[in-house]
Amino acid sequence: MTLDQGFAFAILAATLGLFAWGRLPYDVVAMLALLAGLLTGIVPAKEAFAGFGDDIVVIVAGALVVSSAVARSGAVESAMRPLLPRLTTVARQVPVLAGAVMFASVFTKNIGALALFMPVALQLARRTGTPPSALLMPMSFASLLGGLVTLIGTSPNIIVARVRAELLGTPFGMFDYAPVGIAVSLAGLVFLAFGWRLLPRGRQAQASLEEAIAIPDYATEATLPADSPLAGQDIASLRGLGDNAVTVAAVIRDSLRREAPPEDTVLQPGDRLILAGEPAPLEALVARARLTLDAETHAPEPAPEAEMAVVEGVITGESPLVRATAAGARLAERFGVSLLAISRRGERIAERLNRLRLRAGDVAILKGEAGRLPDTLASLRILPLTEREVALGRSRRSLVPILVLGDAMLVVALNLVPVAVAFFGASVILMLLRSVKPQEAYQAVDWPVIVLLGALIPVSEAVRTTGGTDLIAGWLAHAVEPLPPYGALGLIMLVAMAVTPFLNNAATVLMMGPIAAGLAQRLGLSPDPFLMAVAVGAACDFLTPIGHQCNTLVMGPGGYRFGDYWRLGLPLSITVLVVGVPMIALCWPLRPG
Repeated sequence: MTLDQGFAFAILAATLGLFAWGRLPYDVVAMLALLAGLLTGIVPAKEAFAGFGDDIVVIVAGALVVSSAVARSGAVESAMRPLLPRLTTVARQVPVLAGAVMFASVFTKNIGALALFMPVALQLARRTGTPPSALLMPMSFASLLGGLVTLIGTSPNIIVARVRAELLGTPFGMFDYAPVGIAVSLAGLVFLAFGWRLLPRGRQAQASLEEAIAIPDYATEATLPADSPLAGQDIASLRGLGDNAVTVAAVIRDSLRREAPPEDTVLQPGDRLILAGEPAPLEALVARARLTLDAETHAPEPAPEAEMAVVEGVITGESPLVRATAAGARLAERFGVSLLAISRRGERIAERLNRLRLRAGDVAILKGEAGRLPDTLASLRILPLTEREVALGRSRRSLVPILVLGDAMLVVALNLVPVAVAFFGASVILMLLRSVKPQEAYQAVDWPVIVLLGALIPVSEAVRTTGGTDLIAGWLAHAVEPLPPYGALGLIMLVAMAVTPFLNNAATVLMMGPIAAGLAQRLGLSPDPFLMAVAVGAACDFLTPIGHQCNTLVMGPGGYRFGDYWRLGLPLSITVLVVGVPMIALCWPLRPG
């Protein structure tokens, strides 16, 4: 072993140890590894930051931005609506939700796909009394399985393609992963459809800060236009369209107000509706029924290119709005804001918002120009609540993000442009079309993952260039020498699975990919099946909540503990091994030629 190889292995061991220790953020650990590589000289200074310009970094960032735009569009929620009334039992809910997440993960980042369907799952759990713990972990695992099918479904596939390009001259294509990925995903889905029974149920989920401060009884005012699907329908139909999460406090028709109207009241074009509910269900109903928020029709005309924002705040006792009405205070003319909704504890609001006399302690949702809102809130003595997404008044429901994503996938599948260019272009187009704002795009990017990738790519390259990967491949060759080729392939997948829970899956592939390819060449076997085994093993992290962000994302809402993951994850990992190894050998022959 040379001195440079010793440095490379020491940095690798220290990096793995710090990841497993878990006291330092993984992006900080990656930066320490890069710094150590620079100080020891195994990473040349001129190549130290080349990783941040790597295609992998661009693809991951772009996919997160596109996923965020798709989530904000509401398209997935609308597509699922016809199915939701039929999902009355856990046995039906798990395969449908897990299958939907799995399918979405084929075409977008798995973390984005999971984020799309989590709100649907939590809403369904509240409506049917299903424990969230029975739904969320199967959905998380399904998102990881679905990501196996295409190049852009999960980071390991992207990185393995890059490793193959460096070693063999050409990367894996967009759908080279599909035969193995589809077989493993379907087997995993069958297991999850029954395996959810292994999970704990009845455990209280952790409430998020947003849930802790949720305001349950907002009232807003909307007008029913002639082209609304609710025109000529009754209030029961309105409640159904709002998933029974919105109530009609009053109907105002021809200056006559009817409070608490019965369910069979027929709605007519021009009716003004006083609606009550949380902001997200209210926004969903307004979008689906094509209602017009009255506050929006009287809103001030924004300056050209002005960025609009929505804020939620409490009216303090010193506010000039106390005992005033929105119309009397001339909010639009004097302050440039519109009152979208109001909530008053212990009281049901059934009158028009612009005539409602406001009180200290009322919670208001206001919309105005982003640059002016802080000063406006200070002038009105309104205390903004903790920052959270307020859906009402921010609807951007359209098929544009879905169409842009589809176009990006198409040009990649036809080999017209590289994956990085396609997703970079899709992100820029979505920002130009205002499907996602620039600041929302920056928020959508998981910057610690970007730093991890950018910092570890040069370190991984150093392990290879110092001959370290060849040395490790030699050690593994001796270990697998008594094994048949199938055994060597299975061992590589097993090692990748074992390392991933304690090392980010991207880092696992960066370290294991060259080693697996070197091992195959030493054994006189084709590198392709071994690279595929690394991709599958690194992507299938089912044993802990820390190896993949999807598992971490569901931990709080599902009320899971660290030890819960292996209960479902261990048998699923065995399923992946049993199905994955023979499928890889079948699709990618072990013997070259």
